[in-house]
Amino acid sequence: MSISTKLKTYLDQNHIKYTSIIHSQAFTAQEIAQIMHVPGKELAKTVAVKADGKMMLAVLPASYHVNLSILRDAIGAGKVELATESEFMKHFPECEIGAMPPFGNLYDLPVYVSAVLTRDHEIVFNAGTHTDAIRMKYADFERLVYPTVIEFSEATVRRIVNE
Repeated sequence: MSISTKLKTYLDQNHIKYTSIIHSQAFTAQEIAQIMHVPGKELAKTVAVKADGKMMLAVLPASYHVNLSILRDAIGAGKVELATESEFMKHFPECEIGAMPPFGNLYDLPVYVSAVLTRDHEIVFNAGTHTDAIRMKYADFERLVYPTVIEFSEATVRRIVNE
């Protein structure tokens, strides 16, 4: 499998300049950031969530996590929860599980972006597989996707325990 055809076609049709990056297989956004030597706050991960039963995408830095309570309050939902693989993968038939790009507009899904990602000139994200990524200008991403920008993410704190 290679970069999502739907995504590549969309970017090319809109004359977007981007870099397609092939990397060794990685299954988490933090692993991808490490392999690609990209700071975790600059690599965007796409998290499928359900708000009042409706699927949507939350896009945030790899080194952050979604605070579901803050997201729920910010969008005015009654209930927000992580979607299961079976719930979200039917929306992304050409993507590997967990490697969907943050282009919800291509899949009829609303997109909410963490304000943290808007601070960088570029955005890097999965391109449909566990070995493909895209780097492009954040401004181009925003122009194509029209995400709602809110703050719903928190930095992940890693504890190192010495034994």
